[in-house]
Amino acid sequence: MPTVDSLVEELRLIQNIGTRKIAIIGTRNLSLMHQQLVEILSYALVVSGNIILTSGGASGVNAAVIKGAVRADQAKLEVVLPQTISQQPTEVQNALIGIKMIHEHPERTNMTLADASRICNREIVEASQQLITFLYHDSHTLKEAIEYAHMQHKIVTKFYLD
Repeated sequence: MPTVDSLVEELRLIQNIGTRKIAIIGTRNLSLMHQQLVEILSYALVVSGNIILTSGGASGVNAAVIKGAVRADQAKLEVVLPQTISQQPTEVQNALIGIKMIHEHPERTNMTLADASRICNREIVEASQQLITFLYHDSHTLKEAIEYAHMQHKIVTKFYLD
């Protein structure tokens, strides 16, 4: 059952008052056209005054989010890594150069990437007011993040790619 505070927060978001923290996460398997659309969405959300949260990623949604947000204003981008920068592929490490708001988790160094990603997605959801996901119907980890966002009474937008 939603609390009065969560209903007030949802009303504020619907009315688009103030800066919002918007989480954008999704699949690594993304066509070039979809990557460009995600990049444009990220860019537009930052230009309109929002703060974007995402995770690392060498390809796909997270990489496109980072690219678009950095192009608009890297100060309005927060990247929450499932583990550490040194555990990321070189392409991701290079994409993160100059970004000030990077959250690493060395305590997850020995976890599988899948387990660390599940925790990371929850942290991103908790830190945001809205979740936007790009996924396939068989994207189990992303579906778990969506379910968690619903439990947290977040505004959720899902874009299925299949």
